[in-house]
Amino acid sequence: MNAETYLNHPTFGLLFRVCLVEENQELFTTLYAQRLFFMVTTGSDGISFEPIGRSDARLLVENRLRMLRRTGASQEFEVLQHIHKQTFQ
Repeated sequence: MNAETYLNHPTFGLLFRVCLVEENQELFTTLYAQRLFFMVTTGSDGISFEPIGRSDARLLVENRLRMLRRTGASQEFEVLQHIHKQTFQ
């Protein structure tokens, strides 16, 4: 699985999808610097961007990793673990 997802932010430009957080909520970061993080929520009224801090973003990714490990989604776990290492270490 090598499906990368990108989204164009009105101010910050191209964003890279880090992971799914919950249904209709995904974590994105700026493509090049990977210093600004956004919780992107999709709904019937469109897309909303909520900026979040680096430590909060890291916590969300680590929670997602724990959930993937519990459910046995090994391929998605490995991909997200690689992204986690690239982004936060």
